[in-house]
Amino acid sequence: MFQSVEDVQQRFRAARYIAGRRIATVVYLAARMNRPVLIEGPAGVGKTELAKTLAELTGRPLIRCSATRGSTKARRCTNGNMRSSSSIPSSSGSASAS
Repeated sequence: MFQSVEDVQQRFRAARYIAGRRIATVVYLAARMNRPVLIEGPAGVGKTELAKTLAELTGRPLIRCSATRGSTKARRCTNGNMRSSSSIPSSSGSASAS
């Protein structure tokens, strides 16, 4: 998939997303280990754009789950909160990227 951290940065840049070294390293390692990436952070920092770009580059579906205080895991990914788009692939993974 990705050959190096620099490859991640180049491919994200080509997809119009500027990934810093920290985010690119997380994406590279997650891809190498076939692991998901968990993206956390306040509203407006680019979590969705990161997920959309990663999905696009990897050809994976974009799956969004809303996590709000007081919501259970089952409720976050049901009742219309979970969306899947095959046109814009995504990956889920684990790493806070800030």
